[in-house]
Amino acid sequence: MGAEQICKAYLEAPQRWEQEGLKTISTDEKTGMQALARNAPDLPQQVGQVCRQEYEYTRHGTLCLMANLDVCEGTILSPSIGETRNEQDFKAHISGTVAASPHVKKWLFVVDNLNTHQSESLVLWVAGLEGLAVACLGVKGKKGVLESMASRALFLQDPTHQVCFLYTPKHCSWLNQIEIWFGILSRKLLRRGNFVSQADLKTQLEEFIIYFNAVLAKPFKWTYNGKPCRA
Repeated sequence: MGAEQICKAYLEAPQRWEQEGLKTISTDEKTGMQALARNAPDLPQQVGQVCRQEYEYTRHGTLCLMANLDVCEGTILSPSIGETRNEQDFKAHISGTVAASPHVKKWLFVVDNLNTHQSESLVLWVAGLEGLAVACLGVKGKKGVLESMASRALFLQDPTHQVCFLYTPKHCSWLNQIEIWFGILSRKLLRRGNFVSQADLKTQLEEFIIYFNAVLAKPFKWTYNGKPCRA
């Protein structure tokens, strides 16, 4: 899948939503988010001096966030927060996202080439939506749609399906708009955050997403067209 096709999907997203009821979503995982509790309170800001933070901390584990950015609205939809991000986790995240918005006719998920984004579980779930028999999909590692990551990705990219996936080119996950939002999340919450437990980290993530959607959300102005930048 070329960069130009990804950019075209972003530019056409508003029109396709209006005309076809197709929602374009940028999806990825942010892994290894640490629940770090500072060993001493922050020192407040003073005139000419920024807030100072204790450099020693206690680690309370990590969490993974699976997030969806609505390309047309700039909001975060149906986030999934847990300790793992395996094949079943991603399938559950996508199916949960679709189930949470039954009014949406079709979905286009922009994702990178991670193997969990091209899994057997995901193919079987999409095939179920399309009413396809499992027997016609072949056998993983041997034949048919399920044979390899390439064959599974080809099936998942079928634009006639209710749920379709669009894969960024190799080494081009930066084309995925959700990565921009992950940067916002890191700067505004994670980088200087204080989390006394995994549960506290999850709560603060959920509260930040609610705040972001209500106050900060807006669609990104995408100007790159997929072609090499000219001097």
